Amino acid sequence: MVAEALLAVVGTRGLAGAMLFLQQPDFHPLRVALAEPEHFSWLESALLILCIATSLGLFFRRFGPILRNILRSKKDADFSLHPIGRRVWDFVWEVLCQGKVIRQRPLPGLAHAFVFWGFLAFALVSLNHMASGMRLGFLPPTSLIGGFYFIFAALWALLVAVSIAGLFIRRFFVRPIWLGKKLSYESGFISFLIFLLMVTYLGAFFVVAGGTAVKALWWTHTLALLVFLPLIPHTKHLHLVLSPITVFLKRDGFSKIPPLSGDEDFGLVAGKDVTQLISLQTYSCVECGRCTEHCPASTTGKVLNPKEIILGMRSYLNEFGPTSECVLLTEGRITSPDNPPAKYLSMEAAFECTTCGSCEFQCPVGIQHVPIIVGLRRGASNTGAWEDDYGTKLFLALEKNGNALGLSAMERDKFIQKQAFPIFDGTQEYCLWLGCMGGYDPKGREIIADFARVMKHLGTTFGVLKKEKCTGDPARRLGNDLVFQTLAESGLKAFETAKVQKIVAICPHCVRTIANDWREFGVAPEIEHHSEFMARHKDRLPKQSSGESIVYHDPCYLGRYQNIYDEPRAVVAQAGSLVEAPRSHERSFCCGAGGGLAFLGEEQGERVSHVRAKELAGTGAQVVGTACPFCNTMFRDALSAVSQAPPQLLDIAQLTARALPAQESSGGVQ
Repeated sequence: MVAEALLAVVGTRGLAGAMLFLQQPDFHPLRVALAEPEHFSWLESALLILCIATSLGLFFRRFGPILRNILRSKKDADFSLHPIGRRVWDFVWEVLCQGKVIRQRPLPGLAHAFVFWGFLAFALVSLNHMASGMRLGFLPPTSLIGGFYFIFAALWALLVAVSIAGLFIRRFFVRPIWLGKKLSYESGFISFLIFLLMVTYLGAFFVVAGGTAVKALWWTHTLALLVFLPLIPHTKHLHLVLSPITVFLKRDGFSKIPPLSGDEDFGLVAGKDVTQLISLQTYSCVECGRCTEHCPASTTGKVLNPKEIILGMRSYLNEFGPTSECVLLTEGRITSPDNPPAKYLSMEAAFECTTCGSCEFQCPVGIQHVPIIVGLRRGASNTGAWEDDYGTKLFLALEKNGNALGLSAMERDKFIQKQAFPIFDGTQEYCLWLGCMGGYDPKGREIIADFARVMKHLGTTFGVLKKEKCTGDPARRLGNDLVFQTLAESGLKAFETAKVQKIVAICPHCVRTIANDWREFGVAPEIEHHSEFMARHKDRLPKQSSGESIVYHDPCYLGRYQNIYDEPRAVVAQAGSLVEAPRSHERSFCCGAGGGLAFLGEEQGERVSHVRAKELAGTGAQVVGTACPFCNTMFRDALSAVSQAPPQLLDIAQLTARALPAQESSGGVQ
């Protein structure tokens, strides 16, 4: 009997040997049939129906309140299914193909993917299994289709069994720190049930049809499945139900901050402000800790843990519901185990976020952490609950002086006059946006001056606005919508008055804010980052032959936010030999300046900028190349602090400009 031979193979060579046996030329699926009970009494069928009803009842007893919390949450005012094509693609890639799961954590990701794909393969098997118990089986094991399909499912059962065992060992013995300190024994039990489901299915290939062992295996498999179902909504395995929906419905655009809906909307103040998308996302969290592993705040000893933010929101909804008036953020951190998180959310944690977007990029189930954290900041800032001396000083500087550094506009005027920059009058091709750093910061001014030299070398006409205010990026990320709106409307009016058509800027934060965040109040002219501009004209720029090694740092707001990776590297390659940092491209580590944190005083714990500077210096490169004035600012002192012989720090515009003829002035072309 082939089943007995296969059993012998498993005993002597293990699962791999069984898979090879199934692939032998003389193998035929009809000779290795899945053994199922030949007959079910009416009593057995009635008992099965009762067990199914009980299992479903227990499932909905817990899932019902969760679903009500999601549906009773506030509607997302700006939600739209368009573009539907993008949503379908995200669903196919992230859910069906498990692309993000595998790409970011290859080995455990592949194990998770095998379990997921195995469940898909078993959907038809499970339906037929239950139907057979009610005398309604539709896929006989001895039929041609049934025989092939059950063998196909058996191969997946082997993969799932091995994968779930590996994941169990990783969680309970290897125990990566970002998964949490407290072990979830419910998850361990569910892993056992999944393993049992696979083993009992495979076991049915090795027993004699019609024997008592067949029914024993059949009922063991059935009970494991029916016990598994009601446990889903009680554990992180709820993502099996919700995450496909979450991925499909997530807000379009990376870390997109939704507009406030009316004068009474101040952000996420209390439960009544939590929207349906936020509720759906919080209940979808799989607690994998990818967000924690890559968060610059969490990995440098800060209070913030993105996973705890999401689980804290879930805990709040479970206790208070989505219509509660109880505030979401508390002043201090409430001490709690890593899992489950505190029922309340920490004000301190919310304002430690650099908004780098690593958490959202890494999340395999479609959770958009940054909009949630910014929403919490909005609720605290717009209502005056957040009291911070540095934050207050920043907002006053933006209101009074129109720039984050709090300097007089006359300082910018003096710089423009010294560089002989022309004022934009509508006849030039580009409006050169200086920004706060380019207009007021000494090093930022050097970058602007060198980029102006590059534009002049190319014969590109440009001018600067006579009056320019901050884009409002730090106010936006810190949650002060009134200051942000004032600055955005002022900027849009300035562009309209000057008849600006195209803008180029050295700051990724300015580019992102003008191109995306300003859309709430109007459409700004086309804007691009200076890396895009220089990369487009690289053939007309001098190529340097020094062979100097340059490590390029990917700014968060240029890379993850705008998906610009190749252009700055093309510029760096013109200036020397490109070296990649240990964490680069989408996985680049933050400089620590984003989210308004550059203006909020000293950090707690290890400095984010020092961690990144040590990585960059550790590559042995002679030069650190940046493409963001904030990154440049953060690394100035950090490189000296972490290295006795720190590499030179230059923006990509400075790398390019140093090869230009010395006689070229820094002024623009009229």
